[in-house]
Amino acid sequence: MDELEAQAAISGHRARIDEIDCRIVELLNDRAALSLEIRRLKPQVHWGLYDPKREEEIFANLSSCNKGPLYGDNLREIYSAILHVMKELQE
Repeated sequence: MDELEAQAAISGHRARIDEIDCRIVELLNDRAALSLEIRRLKPQVHWGLYDPKREEEIFANLSSCNKGPLYGDNLREIYSAILHVMKELQE
């Protein structure tokens, strides 16, 4: 592969990354909307807002569906940040 072909390949990969990033944002917003709905319903069933058991279930689920190349610790770090933001959301 020559330099021009490599540059074209990089441009193509970056365009795909941009598309994936937009899909990730859409999915994060979908997740946030569901989290807000759950938060609204929890008082009706007398559940606290924070559920550490559920958080561990989320991490276990991520681990079971991870096919790499991200390591489990990488996903846990990413999702810890996502969960932190979800907890701070306001309706």
